Amino acid sequence: MSDVLQQQIIVEDDRTGTHVETLKRAILDNLFYIAGRFPANATSLDYYTALAYTVRDRLLRRWLETLENNLDRDARVVCYLSAEFLMGPHLKNNILNLGIGEPLEQALTELGLDLDEISSQEEEPGLGNGGLGRLAACYLDSLATLGIPSVGYGIRYEFGIFDQEIRDGWQVEITDKWLRLGNPWEIRRPQSAVKVGFAGHTEAGTGVDGKYRVRWIPAVEIKGVPYDTPVLGYEGRSAGNLRLWASEAAESFQFDRFNTGDYQGAVAEKVFSENITKVLYPNDEGIQGKQLRLQQQYFFVSCSLQDMIRVHLRQGRSLDTFHQKWTIQMNDTHPSIAVAELMRLLMDEHGMGWEAAWEITRQALAYTNHTLLPEALERWPLPLFSELLPRHMEIINEINARFLQEVRSRFPGDEGLIQRVSLIDERGERYVQMAKLACVGSHHINGVAALHSQLLKTEVLHDFNTLWPEKFVNVTNGVTPRRWVALSNPDLTALISSRIGAKWIGDLERLRDLEQHVDDAEFRSDWMKVQYATKVRLAAYIREKTSALVNPATMFDVLVKRIHEYKRQHLNVLHIAALYFHLKRNPGLAIAPRTFLFGGKAAPGYYMAKLIIKLITSVGETIDNDPEVRDRLKVVFLPDYNVSLGQRVYPAADLSEQISLAGKEASGTGNMKFAMNGAVTIGTLDGANVEIREEVGPENFFLFGMTTQEVMARKAAGYSPSDYYHSNGILREVIDAVSNGVFSRGDNAMFQPLLRSLLDRDEYMLFADFQPYVDCQARVSEAYLDVDRWSRMSILNTARSGKFSSDRSIRDYSRLIWHVDGFKAPSLAES
Repeated sequence: MSDVLQQQIIVEDDRTGTHVETLKRAILDNLFYIAGRFPANATSLDYYTALAYTVRDRLLRRWLETLENNLDRDARVVCYLSAEFLMGPHLKNNILNLGIGEPLEQALTELGLDLDEISSQEEEPGLGNGGLGRLAACYLDSLATLGIPSVGYGIRYEFGIFDQEIRDGWQVEITDKWLRLGNPWEIRRPQSAVKVGFAGHTEAGTGVDGKYRVRWIPAVEIKGVPYDTPVLGYEGRSAGNLRLWASEAAESFQFDRFNTGDYQGAVAEKVFSENITKVLYPNDEGIQGKQLRLQQQYFFVSCSLQDMIRVHLRQGRSLDTFHQKWTIQMNDTHPSIAVAELMRLLMDEHGMGWEAAWEITRQALAYTNHTLLPEALERWPLPLFSELLPRHMEIINEINARFLQEVRSRFPGDEGLIQRVSLIDERGERYVQMAKLACVGSHHINGVAALHSQLLKTEVLHDFNTLWPEKFVNVTNGVTPRRWVALSNPDLTALISSRIGAKWIGDLERLRDLEQHVDDAEFRSDWMKVQYATKVRLAAYIREKTSALVNPATMFDVLVKRIHEYKRQHLNVLHIAALYFHLKRNPGLAIAPRTFLFGGKAAPGYYMAKLIIKLITSVGETIDNDPEVRDRLKVVFLPDYNVSLGQRVYPAADLSEQISLAGKEASGTGNMKFAMNGAVTIGTLDGANVEIREEVGPENFFLFGMTTQEVMARKAAGYSPSDYYHSNGILREVIDAVSNGVFSRGDNAMFQPLLRSLLDRDEYMLFADFQPYVDCQARVSEAYLDVDRWSRMSILNTARSGKFSSDRSIRDYSRLIWHVDGFKAPSLAES
C-alpha cells in the first residue's frame, strides 16, 4: 500500500478545524469574504482581520457550548461590575488558550506570513488606567479557566485611556482611537438594548394592588447597547463573557427638527447620549466632569442589572430567587450605585416591598475595596446627585435612615459614630458617600492584600467592621500566568516546562517543583541566558521606539506603574541622582552598571505627576550628556505604557521597584508579574509586597523603609521633612542640585513645586525613607555582581510565586464570598 493511501484522511469544518491545511483555507476564506481582499493586494492589517476571524470562529464554538452547559447545570453566575477592563491584545492570548499555536504558525509560514508582524496590527483596547482594569481582565481569564459561569459588565468607551507621547520630557496626551479600524472580537447585540433614565422627578401614589408606589419620570432616556466579547479559558475548556455597554440615543435623528432647519437640534439627542460612553474617566475637576462621570457609572450599572433581571425572568424564575442565581461583585466604588439601583428596579419596576428588596440586594451584592487613600473613596455633591438621580437619592435617604436607626439601637448615645457612618456627609457641603453605601448594601467587603484588609478593618472602614465584623474578608490579588508568563515570556516558559512539564500554566503552585533544580549549575546558566536574550529583545524595541541605546548586559532596574506621588517614582529618581554624584566623585567605584526603566501615565489634570515624569527624563538627559557616567548609568522613560509594553518589560526586568510608602498601596499586581518572571523585588512592607516576601523568602527580597505602624507613629509625633534635609548630606546635595537647575538646563524654577511639596509636607515621607533606600540599593548592586547568587534568587522568586495566580484569587472569592463551583469541560485537544 502506498504512503499516500496509508495517510489518515482528515475532514474538518473550516470554521472549527485546527489542522494546518484547514487553518490555511480558513485564513484565505476570511481574507476574501471578510476583509474583501485577494492575497496579491492584501496588507498586514487585512491578514490580521482574516486571522482574527479564523481564531474567533474556533473560540465561538467553545463559548456557545459553555453557555449551553451552564444553562443545563442551572449554575449560579458571577457578575463582575467594573468601570475598567484592561484586556490587552486578544489575538495571541486566544491562540494560546485554544492551544493551536504550532499548527497556526506552520499555516502562516506556508502562506508566507509572520505571526508577530500580523499581531502587531492589533489595536489594544485602552479600557482602563492600570491595575484595577488589568485585575478585572485577569479575573475574567481565571473565571473562564476554572469553569465558573461569569459575565464581566463594563463600559465600551469609544476613546480609551489616552495614548502618551513624551515631548521635551513632558507627557502629552493623544486621543486613543482604538475603534477606528473596527474590533473583530466583539459581537453587537442591539436586540438586548435597555433604556436608562436621568434627571426628571418622582411621583408617589397607590398602585392597583393598593400598595404605596413611587414612579420615576426621567427627563432624559438613553439606550444602552451591549457588545459581547468571548473570554476563553486556558486549554479552551470553557469561556466567559465580557459585556460592555455603549450609549446611544433612543431616537438618534429628529426628522421634524431637521426639516425646519434646526440641523443641530436634529442630532442633539444623539450627541448627548453618545457622550456618556465617549471617553474613559473624563476630567472631573469641574462640575460638568463630575456629572459625566456619575452618568457613566449609573449608566453601566443600570444596564447590567436590567440585563440580569431580564435573563432571570426569561428563564421563568421568580425575582424572589434573584440572589440565589446571581452573585454581583462591585470592583471598587465606581459601581456602588448598584445598591440603590437594584432596590429601585425591584421595588418600582417589579412591585416588590422594601424588606424583600433589601434582603435580596444585600444577598446579591459584594464590595471589593481597592484603596487606602481617603480621596479615592468616591463621594458626590448632594445637589448634583439629587438632580441627576432623584429617585436614587430618595432610596439612599431611606436606606440611611433605617441604617442609622439600627446603629442607634445598638450603640445608644454615640452620635459620633452616627456621624461617621452616615451615608450623607453633613459637614459643610453635603455629599453622598459611595463607599459607605457599598458597605451597607453588601453581604461581604474584601480588601485585596492581607495588610490592606487589616488596615480597612482598623482604619479606613473601622466603624463598619465594628458593626459587621463577619462581613470583612481578605482576598489577595492575583494575575493570570497565561498572559503574564506563558504568552509574555515564551523562552522562560519553554525552559520551565522542559524541567517540570507544562501543567504549571494551569496550576501555578506546581512551580515549586523548580526548587529542586536551583542547585543545578547548568539550569541556572540556562536561566540567565534566557533572561539575557529577553533583555536583548527589549533593548532592540527601546531603540526602535525611543532611539535610546540600552546595554542588555546592565542590570535592568524597572519601575512601571501609574504615576502618582504615593507610588514614589521620585524617590527612585532621587536615588539615581545620588548615585550619579557618587560616581562623579568616585569614578573607580565597583558597582553594577544599571539601566533604569520607567513607564506609566499621569492623569491629565495631575500636574505634580507630570512634573515627576519631567524630572525622570531630565535626570536621564543629564546622565546621557555626561561621558564619565553614561556607560554605567542609563535612564529611559518608556512612553505609552500599556499591556502590550508590559508583556515586553516584565520578562526583561532584573529588579522590580515596589517602593510606595507603607500603608498606601492596597496590593499592587505588577509586583506579582515581576516575581513570576524571575525579577527580584526591592520594596517596602506595603500591599502584597508583604506576602511576596513571605512566599519567596526574606533572603530573596530587598526590604527597606518604615512599617505602617512606624509611619503612623512618626506622623503622630510631628513629621518634619526639613530635619532630614538638613541632617543628611547626600539628600541635601540631590535636592539642592534639582533646585539649582543641574537637571533642568539651568532652569531653577522648573521643579520648585515638587521640591516645595517635599520640603514643606512630604506627605509620602520620601525623605524619611531616602537613606534606607539608598543603603538597600547598595546591597542590590553587591548581590547582582554575584551571578550565582542572583540566579538563585531569580529562580526562587519564580518558583515561589504560585500564590499570586489569579486562579487562587478566584478560588478564594468562590469559597469565601460567592459560594460557586466551577465546571471543566474537556479541553479542545481532548474533545
